[in-house]
Amino acid sequence: MPLQVELVAADRSVWSGEASLVRARTTEGDIGIMAGHEPLLAVLGAGEVHISGAGSDDLTATVDGGFFSVDHDRVTIVAESVDVGSGPGR
Repeated sequence: MPLQVELVAADRSVWSGEASLVRARTTEGDIGIMAGHEPLLAVLGAGEVHISGAGSDDLTATVDGGFFSVDHDRVTIVAESVDVGSGPGR
């Protein structure tokens, strides 16, 4: 079962869809999330968020911080600003 991911900036929804892996930098270090991960709430550090699509599409976004939530295979990433690099939703 894939992850359901939502990437949100303060002023807009940036991307939502299915993914097999989400990687991000938190204030505690880098983290990778796959389906079945235990619930988590983390503070994002400034840096890149990588979303590996459930198919072959990937998305890379630069965020300035925010938070990262995981619960029941749903990942929510909220940041003040998001700059999208490549992949789905462009």
